[in-house]
Amino acid sequence: MTPHIPGDRRLLPIWLTPTLWTLALGLWGVSRQHSVWRDEAATWQVARRSTPEIWHMLGNVDAVHGLYYLLMHGLFECFGSSTTTLRLPSVVAMAVAAACVAVTGHRLAGARAGLGGGFAFSLLPAAQFYLQEGRPYALVTAGAAISTLLLVTLLKEPGRVTRWVAYGGAVTLCGLLNWLSLMILLAHAVTIAWTGVRRGVWIRWTTTSTAAVVCVLPLVLFSRSQSDQISWIPPLTWHMMIGPAVLLAIGGVCARLDRPQTGRLSVAAVGLPLLAVPQITLIGLSLVQPLFLDRYILFSLLGLALLIGAALDAAARAAAPKFPKPSRWILPAAIVVAMAALLPQALAKRSPESRVDDVLAIAADVQRLKAPGDAVLFIPAARRDTKLVSPHEFSGLRDIALVESPEESGTLKGVENSPTRIRSAMLTQQQILLVTDAAQVARPLPAKRDRMKSSVLKKYFTPVADKQIRGRRVTVYNRIESP
Repeated sequence: MTPHIPGDRRLLPIWLTPTLWTLALGLWGVSRQHSVWRDEAATWQVARRSTPEIWHMLGNVDAVHGLYYLLMHGLFECFGSSTTTLRLPSVVAMAVAAACVAVTGHRLAGARAGLGGGFAFSLLPAAQFYLQEGRPYALVTAGAAISTLLLVTLLKEPGRVTRWVAYGGAVTLCGLLNWLSLMILLAHAVTIAWTGVRRGVWIRWTTTSTAAVVCVLPLVLFSRSQSDQISWIPPLTWHMMIGPAVLLAIGGVCARLDRPQTGRLSVAAVGLPLLAVPQITLIGLSLVQPLFLDRYILFSLLGLALLIGAALDAAARAAAPKFPKPSRWILPAAIVVAMAALLPQALAKRSPESRVDDVLAIAADVQRLKAPGDAVLFIPAARRDTKLVSPHEFSGLRDIALVESPEESGTLKGVENSPTRIRSAMLTQQQILLVTDAAQVARPLPAKRDRMKSSVLKKYFTPVADKQIRGRRVTVYNRIESP
């Protein structure tokens, strides 16, 4: 079955237009004016390492993203390191997700619901943000969309063994990209219970899901030993739940319009658990350990998009008896209105200012301000990512705090010397370049060595040049007196 678009007599595959539209949105301004922020800088600098260096790092940090780093390493090797290579996998992944939403909605409620859902997904602000993000969350969303489509297919035709294998493979792949995505199994369990399937389907699903969890379990257990890297996530507060509450309210209204019935496979039976269960589960986990970040459950927006598509279809069907011709334009009109209303958001998300900082912009100022014999410091040490992403601009500068490079130490930011030794090294310098956060995004310094660096600069050095741009800052300090 293919959609009929008013004003166009051609018949198109239901997934084609949402896919092409999402690709167009993703390619539009994909470089973000040649900017890369701190999270993407981690992907960039790790992907440029050799495979043994990546494996060495994963033993110490970021094992949860290991598969993604290896994938990006392969792409950087084939196509070179650029903002396009960095973000294109996410663009393609979100286009795949939009296609899966369209096909899933089509199979559950018809062409109009599928088309509306596919377009709604690509237009959601959070989807547009991660559409151009050099991190694994879009790929996880694509895997979740594929597994949901396969589940719907299996609930309609449960006998195909190859489809169960494909379903298990998709869930496993999602889990290896980010094991929190295994929460989708809880959502799928609610869907299966809602539809009242036969016992044999439950057995097949349980077996397949268990196999997927077993495959991901070693990564879950190992990455738990690296839990310190998420210690910065703040505890859950009431205001953090406003966003999920709004999404759940919208989803609930849309599900109500779908008139869900227990024992029937419907958009509500698939979309509402997919939207609600990951949100509620992550909130529950965050009461034990702070984990609540919307990117971890980005895939839950698939459920919201399905529900919005079904609501648009329900509105058109309700209007059809009295307004047969205008009702055909409800979906196109809704899409156009949404595009116009969200255009400011779309433009904002394609600007460098949409992220907290830009590791590339300040590197040009470092190259301009440095002089032969200068030293460089980073406060905090994580701001060394500017050097790791743009090593050419730092050539000739001595990183006086560093004792072991990130590649040698198997870390993201390297290993720095003791505070006492860093202090001694600083006092032998006549000029130091400091790379740090701009004032508007700077946070208190928890590390003793970072507080010491700042203290020595204030006491024994004076700033002679300062440049702040896109969340980063470089300051040139000259020595004013001997200790």
